[in-house]
Amino acid sequence: MTAIKDTPEEWRVTAASTPFQGAKTSVRTEDVVMPDGSVHSRDYQVHPGSVAVLALDGDDHVVVLRQYRHPVRHKLWEIPAGLLDVPGENPLNAAVRELYEEAHVKADDWRVLTDVYTTPGGCDEAVRIFLARGLSDVEGEKFAAAEEEADMELARVPLDELARRVLAGDLHNNCLVVGVLSVLAARAAAGGLDALRPADAPWPARPFEA
Repeated sequence: MTAIKDTPEEWRVTAASTPFQGAKTSVRTEDVVMPDGSVHSRDYQVHPGSVAVLALDGDDHVVVLRQYRHPVRHKLWEIPAGLLDVPGENPLNAAVRELYEEAHVKADDWRVLTDVYTTPGGCDEAVRIFLARGLSDVEGEKFAAAEEEADMELARVPLDELARRVLAGDLHNNCLVVGVLSVLAARAAAGGLDALRPADAPWPARPFEA
């Protein structure tokens, strides 16, 4: 039986172009050689990668925010998240920054909750979702929100309530869904949350400097 583990593999590309270049992402078109020898064109979004934070407080509430997402024409409940804007940036540093900027919160305990590819059929975005515990408010001025974030709502919601809402089809944000269900799965596994990977665990999808 094949091991149940994702493995790196790269099929041969005979031609490539970038028909669109945006501020943060681009679109790549590549002609890929299939196993039968045929060549087919594949378009995908090139993405710098992201981090997200499932911030869990002492009352078992999760820090969530509600933000407008224009492509899907919805206001979605989400967990704090952001782009890896700097190539090679340590994802933990980025996660600490996003938790501060979006929720004005800091954490004493950080673990890697899970790593995912959001839409591997059409985008190379990789996301590392952290679990943050030991929460406390950050002193000083709050980060100045702009654009979609200027309309953002902030709340703390019981973890079990979020799980019920996910399974009821009321919540759809990828990182929130994966994060909430991963925390519940980790709790049920041997060692519980303390058995999660350390915050500086290697991330082959987006290698970083220690």
